[in-house]
Amino acid sequence: MIELDDIHKAFNQGQPNEYWALSGINLKVAARQVTAFSGPSGSGKTTLLTVLACLARPTRGRVRLCDEDVSGLPERFLTEIRRRTFGFVFQQFNLVRGLSALDNVMLPAYPLGLPYGQLREKAESQLAGLDLGHRRDARVEWLSGGEQQRVAIARALINDPEVVIADEPTANLDTALSRQFLDILSRLIDEGRTVVLTSHDPLVVESSVVDRVVRLRDGHLVDGAG
Repeated sequence: MIELDDIHKAFNQGQPNEYWALSGINLKVAARQVTAFSGPSGSGKTTLLTVLACLARPTRGRVRLCDEDVSGLPERFLTEIRRRTFGFVFQQFNLVRGLSALDNVMLPAYPLGLPYGQLREKAESQLAGLDLGHRRDARVEWLSGGEQQRVAIARALINDPEVVIADEPTANLDTALSRQFLDILSRLIDEGRTVVLTSHDPLVVESSVVDRVVRLRDGHLVDGAG
């Protein structure tokens, strides 16, 4: 579904502090599977995730999504691809304080122009599916860590994305909540979605829910290439 061809990514290129976060990455990500990027801090796994999800452009190389080269598209087209193809769950959740769980879930869908009633119903359905219907009107800062993560997942799903992107999704969760997240991953795959995540958590990386582990070190693939 997603193919990375000879991906290089540099920061501060041409400066004394030039740093190559990725060097020569070749990778195919299969649809309807969970792929995990793993490696030590500074290995390049988060950078690789952002390039794959069209959040950052490669310095060199090509990103293909469903056989279409998207790496050179203008930003306005990439924005539309991100909105319709990807749902994002960030490590710190990035929920908007002062807004309710329901309002947070609805936010990414406003640019699509759905009628408000239809959008609200869709958001309520996502929260209910994650056992959060009773907390829909609670401000997100009043929610527990596990509840906030489920709100973030509901927000990621509001535009019915084909691909869910998660950066260190269990980093701030205890073991019980991490297992709950893995149960949610299994449900996403059952729904026909593709999941790509980063993690250094053995509970995630060694889980039977994860189909493939891609290991990185110093910007290179060391295991799981291809």
